[in-house]
Amino acid sequence: MADPRVPPRLLVVGPSWVGDMVMAQSLFITLKQRHPGARLGVLAPGWSLPILERMPEVDEAIALDVGHGEFGWATRRDVARSLKGRFDRAIVLPRSWKSALVPFLARIPARVGFTGEQRVVLLTERRKLDKRVLDQTVKRFVSLGREASEAGEGDFPIPAPRLRVDPDNQQRLCETLALGEGRPTIGLMPGAEYGPAKQWPLAYFRELAESLTAAGYAVWVLGGPKDAEDGDAIAQGLDHVVNLCGRTRLVDAVDLLAACEQVVTNDSGLMHVAAAVGTRIQAIYGSSSPDYTPPLTGNAEIHYLALDCSPCFQRTCPLGHTNCLHHIRPARVLRAIDPLARPAGGA
Repeated sequence: MADPRVPPRLLVVGPSWVGDMVMAQSLFITLKQRHPGARLGVLAPGWSLPILERMPEVDEAIALDVGHGEFGWATRRDVARSLKGRFDRAIVLPRSWKSALVPFLARIPARVGFTGEQRVVLLTERRKLDKRVLDQTVKRFVSLGREASEAGEGDFPIPAPRLRVDPDNQQRLCETLALGEGRPTIGLMPGAEYGPAKQWPLAYFRELAESLTAAGYAVWVLGGPKDAEDGDAIAQGLDHVVNLCGRTRLVDAVDLLAACEQVVTNDSGLMHVAAAVGTRIQAIYGSSSPDYTPPLTGNAEIHYLALDCSPCFQRTCPLGHTNCLHHIRPARVLRAIDPLARPAGGA
């Protein structure tokens, strides 16, 4: 039996999405609050390690580079070997069978996670997921850091994620990307990895960009390489609008979002990054729900119509119209950003 006087060595098997990884920081904070002096390691996809380095609670980030949908037996086995004898307890956030494999192979004595995909052998403590009580992703994460006797409780503290900003990198980015205009900056994030039913129309983003620049703002379009073409569609031919999609690293987005006065975003990973650096958020929800995956900040305005057909949680609109997004007009978002600004063209 472990000595309760000795700080535990904890391993968290992290999620595979950007937003979920940011929300997982709420669990990391909880673990450090409950176990002062504990050493915390996070097993996560390699792309997420720079984000984890911005979380002061994480003592060690361990890469598990297995492709999406790939089993990767040899990789999991080798990582497990490197972890043997190094941790006392593992918390497995994903509900898949393979996500629990590394802690099992590493022979970590205590392994906790939600019941799912026949993980009877792989986990030593399997908790039932009551979706009525744990009605948010972040609640599910944090609950696994609490005692099993508290599992039925739905009302408990959720610490807000807070990513460290690197001012030196922020300045370097502004210089190398020629971003210093002297205008207040609005960030636009048109991407949503999950699918088009979460993406506000590109034409609306462009219309909003035109109105913002007319009102005296600079606009940065942020996203990954997959968003570069969409970024061009928003920025092309517009003064004071810069398409940064695919031109920066994910960790650079932390510093660039912190430099923005406000951001306009779909329900996406970058929305959660913006929340974690304290930037004002205009969050647009379509097929997903702000009740389930809200930005974890008090500095946000939610744009959500709550139509009879939403949230459907589908990647593409099953009815073919995506009214949940098309009926959120750019003028509404513009007024939320700046009540005195007028739409470009005087509409």
